[in-house]
Amino acid sequence: MKTWKIYLSGEIHNDWRGDIEAGCKSAGLPVTFDAPVTHHEASDDCGVAILGEEPNKFWHDHKGAQVNAIRTRTLIKEADIVVVRFGEKYKQWNAAFEAGFASALGKPLIIQHQDEHAHALKEVDAAALAVTKTVEQIVDILRYVIKGELKGYTDKA
Repeated sequence: MKTWKIYLSGEIHNDWRGDIEAGCKSAGLPVTFDAPVTHHEASDDCGVAILGEEPNKFWHDHKGAQVNAIRTRTLIKEADIVVVRFGEKYKQWNAAFEAGFASALGKPLIIQHQDEHAHALKEVDAAALAVTKTVEQIVDILRYVIKGELKGYTDKA
């Protein structure tokens, strides 16, 4: 049986990734997960920590973005499915970029956000194959796609 590679992009301020991983484990799905670096400060400072200080904040951020892009581009290219969560508190431009990058590569895209972000994310939603509101919906989609099982339905063959 195929092991599916799932890339989890987006919000880093709660444990939604762990919830998806637990739900997939409980469902017995053959999956592995990848994600961007979720330690906020390490992600912001990786460029200057490795390549040297920058007095200008623009170049500080630029170095970090480039180093992080090595990871995110590689993992998105290798993914079978890309899940992108947009949280409620922060504007996640990086998540929108990763969704667009995945879409440009033809990756199946599952988006999660609440109704109040529907207008701002309409282009992202239009590129997605599913737009969800909960982790449970994401796990149910993965269960259906990977195992062909729909909760509440039994095979009557």
